[in-house]
Amino acid sequence: MQLKNDLFLRALQRQPVDRTPVWIMRQAGRYLPEYLKTRAEAGSFMNLCQTPDLACEVTLQPLRRFNLDAAIIFSDILTIPDAMGLKLYFVTGEGPKFEHPLDTVQDIENLPRPDIAESLGYVMDAVALTRREIGGKVPLIGFSGSPWTLATYMVEGGSSKTFGKVKKLLYQEPEAAHLLLGKLADTVTDYLNAQIESGAQAVQIFDTWGGALSYDAYREFSLRYMARIVAGLNRQHDGHRIPVILFSKGCSGQLEALAESGCDALGVDWTITLKEARQRVGDRVALQGNLDPSILLAKPKVIRAHVRQTLESFGRGEGHVFNLGHGITPDVDPDNLAALIAAVREFSPAFHQA
Repeated sequence: MQLKNDLFLRALQRQPVDRTPVWIMRQAGRYLPEYLKTRAEAGSFMNLCQTPDLACEVTLQPLRRFNLDAAIIFSDILTIPDAMGLKLYFVTGEGPKFEHPLDTVQDIENLPRPDIAESLGYVMDAVALTRREIGGKVPLIGFSGSPWTLATYMVEGGSSKTFGKVKKLLYQEPEAAHLLLGKLADTVTDYLNAQIESGAQAVQIFDTWGGALSYDAYREFSLRYMARIVAGLNRQHDGHRIPVILFSKGCSGQLEALAESGCDALGVDWTITLKEARQRVGDRVALQGNLDPSILLAKPKVIRAHVRQTLESFGRGEGHVFNLGHGITPDVDPDNLAALIAAVREFSPAFHQA
C-alpha cells in the first residue's frame, strides 16, 4: 500500500521535505478522553496492551483528532520482561511491579530468551492490524525499551528513584550485569525485527533511564547494547529502509557517541538546544524533539511561541522531526496539543524553502 504521507520517514533520512513532520511521544494516552473510555472497557492496562483490537483502536485515536505525521503502536516497554517470566502487574498510584524480580545472579543466569511469536504475538498482531487500518495515511512506528532501562525495572522490581539495586549489580557484579544486558539486547533485537516484519515502518528505542548512569557507565552498560541492537536490526523491508531512532533521556553529554551508534536519528530532551545538538552531531543523524512537555500546560499563545523558538533553534534545512523532549503528560488539554501541531504546520515550511 502506497504511503500517502512519508514526511516523517524522509526527515529521519535527512531528505528534503516541505515542512517539519510532527508526532508526539505517548500521543495515545491518558490525556485523551477517548483513550480513558477504551481503557475502562479493557478492564486493565495489561488487557489493553494484550488485545490487538483495543491496542489498534487507541493507536488510531490521536490520528483521528490531530494532524500527526506518524503513529506509534500502543504497547508498553515492560512487555519484554513479562515475556521473560517476571510477571508484570500494575498497582494504582505506584506503577508497574514484577512478581519475580531478578534478586540473584542465578535469576539472571536462568532468564530465558523468549519466543517472540509465542509470548509477544499480541504485539505483532496489533502492529499488523494497525498498519492495515491506517491505510497508508502515515507511517507506523514500532518501539522497545533499551536493555539498560528494562534492566532497571527487572532488578528493582518496579520503578525507582535511586536505582540502588541495579547500580550495585553493575559495579559489584559487572559480569552478571553484562550477561543480563546481553540477553536483553538479543531479545529486543528479536522483538523489533518481529515488529518490522509485521509492518512497523520505523522503530524507536526508549532509553528512559540512561541519564541515571555516570558518563563511563552509560557507554559500557547502555550505549554499547543499543548499538548492538541497531547492528542486528533488519534495516530494509518490502523494498523500503527502516529508520532507527535512539532516545536517551538526560544524555545530552553523549550525543556524539550516540551519533556513532549506527542509528538514523536521535531523540533529544529539553536540557539542550537543538542548535547545539545539531552543531555537535553534524550531518551524521537526524534530530527529534525537543519541547518541554510542561509547555503544553500553558496557553496556546505561549505554546506557539515555543514551537517557533524550537524550529528556529534547529534552523533551516533537513533532518528535524518535531516532538516533545519526553512523553506528553495526562494533565494536558488536547486542544493545547492541537495548537502545537497547528503551529508546527504553520511555521515550519519557512525553514524548508530553497
